[in-house]
Amino acid sequence: MSVFGKVQLGYLVVESQRFDEWRSFGSDAIGLHVDELGADTMRFRLDERECRFLIQRGPAEDLMAIGWHITDHETFDRVIGRVTDRGVPVVEGAPEEAALRGVERLWRFPGPKGIVQEIFTVARDSPDPLRMTTSAFVTGDSGMGHVAITSREPLAIHRYYDTVFDSRLTDYIDENIGGLTLRIRFLRVNERHHSIAVANVQGLKIEPVRTRCQHVNIQAGTLDDMVGAYRRVLDLGFKMAWSIGQHTNDKELSFYCVSPSGFEVEVGWNPIVITPELEEAWQVATHQGISIWGHQTVDPGIVDKLGQLRQAASHLLRPEITVPALSGAPA
Repeated sequence: MSVFGKVQLGYLVVESQRFDEWRSFGSDAIGLHVDELGADTMRFRLDERECRFLIQRGPAEDLMAIGWHITDHETFDRVIGRVTDRGVPVVEGAPEEAALRGVERLWRFPGPKGIVQEIFTVARDSPDPLRMTTSAFVTGDSGMGHVAITSREPLAIHRYYDTVFDSRLTDYIDENIGGLTLRIRFLRVNERHHSIAVANVQGLKIEPVRTRCQHVNIQAGTLDDMVGAYRRVLDLGFKMAWSIGQHTNDKELSFYCVSPSGFEVEVGWNPIVITPELEEAWQVATHQGISIWGHQTVDPGIVDKLGQLRQAASHLLRPEITVPALSGAPA
């Protein structure tokens, strides 16, 4: 039985030493609600949920885990069964870990690129009112946004999320970067156009991105909210990667800025929602180029559209972490 439509992106876990920068970036620039739980833990809220971003002190400066909300216990057990049946270790999260994430029934297992996959069934709402500059973010049944990663094994990642969550291929984008065609595939697990995007960097001779993810996306409630965040990011001196533009495939208007940990944060507005009517007739297409308009490079130090290419000497090829038992060829 398919679990598609019963899965949504719930929260993200980031490890960082740059708490002062994250506090200002998340609260003052992007416009999120911030809760400081101590010297080593900070949470950001986008909505009534207790936690959407969990920032924990540590040296990685990276996205460490993706938390997936499984909407019922039967589906949760089905996902656990799929993972354990293939011999992949599944570990129950400690009660204090679940509490930090504001969830119940927390389990985790290995994921592509070394990003731990965490699943839970119940998310707690906070009794405290939101204190945000932004009026609202769009979450609900489609989850909090998406995660984009680069990979030399894009098909393996596609198969991973197909095996675990019955993901569906939404579409492709072919983008030319310095004479090399970069193919990006977009995977959905619910009505959101995509919850995972995977850029194929198999042909690149150096590792384009230091961090496990290239960017994470959140969806502003209004156009004014998105534009307001863009202005605050610039005014506060945070690095802008791409200016406001519109994507070819999901039609989302968005901008990209660089988080204190180095991966980008995309703040978007009004992407396509694949309703049941659209789902029934959906055809996978390939779009030429990432953007219809805009999304121009803002920072002159960013030399390509992946946004994080550094000096070649600092990006020697390194082995990519995969989970073969969950990403092998489909039966």
